[in-house]
Amino acid sequence: MAEFYEMTIAGCKRKLPICAVNDKLDIAAFIMFSDVEITVASAKELAAKAPECDVIITAECKGIPLAYEMAKQMNIPYIVARKSTKLYMKDPVSVKVKSITTANEQTLYIGSDEAEMLHGKRVLIADDVISTGESLAAVEKLVEHAGGIIAGKCAVLAEGDAADRTDIFYLEKLPLFFK
Repeated sequence: MAEFYEMTIAGCKRKLPICAVNDKLDIAAFIMFSDVEITVASAKELAAKAPECDVIITAECKGIPLAYEMAKQMNIPYIVARKSTKLYMKDPVSVKVKSITTANEQTLYIGSDEAEMLHGKRVLIADDVISTGESLAAVEKLVEHAGGIIAGKCAVLAEGDAADRTDIFYLEKLPLFFK
């Protein structure tokens, strides 16, 4: 198996490192952190495809730079569903999630201030990669609990079977590598 998977994302050519998930599956790791060029270009293309929305939400981690840049370009606020409660959070709401790229089950949280920002608003869920859809489903539950209206769900890449989903939009398909 090759060490890298080469692809073009939003006009940017990249070599994604191949990483073992387990003894039967490898994935090509897409890391937006530190890659300003691909973050800005991907945000621009996704924003152009996005439905009307009032706020963007993402799960804490690799989707943060994308959500920030999309919000900046679209001139709307964004919210990060955190992986732990913070002192500033009033009455946090939580949802459990198990992602393909994390070893253990995690919990995502938003505080009542963030929930208020979502209530009655058209919300776009944004992430770097949608794979199993577990993180996406957890963020959807947070939005629904807060009374937000899901306007759309997007990612830079749709991995494996996620590319066949009809309820998301994305820029490129990312294959899974079975051993």
